[in-house]
Amino acid sequence: MQQYWIRWENWMTQHAPRLLNLLRSGASFESVESLEKLIGTALPPAFKTFYAIHDGQQKARAGLVDADQLLSIEDITAQWYHWKDQLDAGTFTWRDEPIQSTPDTGIKNDWWNPLWIPFTSDGFGNHLCIDLDPAPGGKHGQIITLWHDDSHRAILAPSFEAWLGDYLTALEKGEYIFVKKWGIVHKDTFLNYND
Repeated sequence: MQQYWIRWENWMTQHAPRLLNLLRSGASFESVESLEKLIGTALPPAFKTFYAIHDGQQKARAGLVDADQLLSIEDITAQWYHWKDQLDAGTFTWRDEPIQSTPDTGIKNDWWNPLWIPFTSDGFGNHLCIDLDPAPGGKHGQIITLWHDDSHRAILAPSFEAWLGDYLTALEKGEYIFVKKWGIVHKDTFLNYND
């Protein structure tokens, strides 16, 4: 995963050097192990290697993933607890029936699943997640979308490494730009304006 971080840091050096200051030092083995114990299963090896190099980003308005924060292990844990608390409180039920999502084939139709591990956040309850409990037709470790107020769940990539490679290739092709207020954003987004 080192080569992926080199590519990302090279892009930031050329286009947004201030973002380099947001990178955290690597996550400890203990913090990752603690998260795995919490969720009751192992995280994908590529994800753990990636986080051993940089533990996501510092909290800031500027995000590294299309304006979203790349969460630290501590923040992943906090987001997981937030969703789990809502699940346990019955927030995702209506008249004693589970509220279902409308997922792509390969994703379970839960509103949220404890084995959907959020690793990005827009600050409004929307995430990219690693799906460690796919439905038939899906792949363990696939990357999916999770919206707090929209039922659709989409598969973005078959694995964390595939998602990361696709994102970095898009960066290098110029599909994303740096906007001071928001960080790295897609060049066609409404967030791309002179600030």
